[in-house]
Amino acid sequence: MTVHDLRFRGAVPSTGLPGRRRQHPLAQLDLEHFGKRVVVFTPSGRTLSEIVTQARRDISTATSAEVVRRVASANPDSIWAIARKDRYDALDPHAEGFVAFLMLDEKGFGDLTRGTLDPTDPDLNAICTQNSKPAAIYVWALQARGSLAAGIALVFEKLGTPLYQDVDIYARPATEDGARFLETLGFSQLSSGNEDDAPNLHVFRRSNRWAEAPSYDTHGTVKAPDAVTVTVARGLDDLMKAISIRSAVFLAEQDCPYSEEFDGNDFSAVHLIGYVGDEPGGSLRIRYFADFAKIERLAVRHEFRNAQVAAYLVHAAIELCRAKGYGKIYGHAQKRLVPFWSRFGFSVFSGAREFVFSDFDYVEMMMDAEPKADAVAIGVDPYVIVRPEGRWHRPGVLEKSSARPVTRPTGRAR
Repeated sequence: MTVHDLRFRGAVPSTGLPGRRRQHPLAQLDLEHFGKRVVVFTPSGRTLSEIVTQARRDISTATSAEVVRRVASANPDSIWAIARKDRYDALDPHAEGFVAFLMLDEKGFGDLTRGTLDPTDPDLNAICTQNSKPAAIYVWALQARGSLAAGIALVFEKLGTPLYQDVDIYARPATEDGARFLETLGFSQLSSGNEDDAPNLHVFRRSNRWAEAPSYDTHGTVKAPDAVTVTVARGLDDLMKAISIRSAVFLAEQDCPYSEEFDGNDFSAVHLIGYVGDEPGGSLRIRYFADFAKIERLAVRHEFRNAQVAAYLVHAAIELCRAKGYGKIYGHAQKRLVPFWSRFGFSVFSGAREFVFSDFDYVEMMMDAEPKADAVAIGVDPYVIVRPEGRWHRPGVLEKSSARPVTRPTGRAR
């Protein structure tokens, strides 16, 4: 009974549910209209058995009745039956359709995002009890044929109580029709490598979980066309964006010689890209040394210099250095830009030297920064240390590999 094999069939337009191209987010569905046609109720005993029997008709890997009963016993809010109102008898209820959830705690949510959650036999230690707030709600399975599809809205309305109302809902469809249906309800697919790297996982956002993404990993979280966001360069395409921006600014505008701008340090540094909407507008480079980090090569394309891209990049760079445990951040500021850097806490320190390179006069500046309490350091979870740069707050792809058995491959002949 796993949403890996989700089936959405026969959702007829007369129910008011979305067609292929229409958008009807869950929060905007007309519940009063749907309530005239169907009812939803908490199943028990014989009704649970009916649900499992129905699930096996459409879901080839449906789990056993015993597993369903265990999950329902752990949290009765996990399973909701659907019936047509004109056929429903409270004294003798029969399920014609259903929606099943897994109310996941932090462990279960981690298993979900790593791809290690086993929907056919979920770990009850990863499921919240009825009166506990879950970290995530997973659409375990769904079956609602024809006009019963109206019951889906009523079931999701049950997740609007204070206990559940700000918890994100996740689902993993196995068919294109299922994916389209989810998207009409307001779900969106998590991009590969963007969030938790969980394949084909869709989410309906109801919380601020990712609104609190660190300032150096905000790109992709805001869709406004003029929003300024920042991300760490993690591939050659990102590096090319940084190189293109610096070429436009330093080579074209400031007549800097190529060999002086591209100085041999780009492959030993971290680069940040600042976006305006989806357009790369600025970049910055950070190099790390034993007891300090150095911010350098800040560049913003001329058409974006009124968008505060530079400020976003510097703030993100400082936060990234703090997340890596640095307490001192150093830089070479053009003398005309000392006031700009001073806004962020940099100052010309005692003994700072003035010098010239690439036709500009510079001065040394430095700031004292407080390393983050949860800075990456020896002693943290080993999986955190191997996550992608700047994404220590999200489960990484190597955590998914932990689900495979240890085989110690040694390049043996295949």
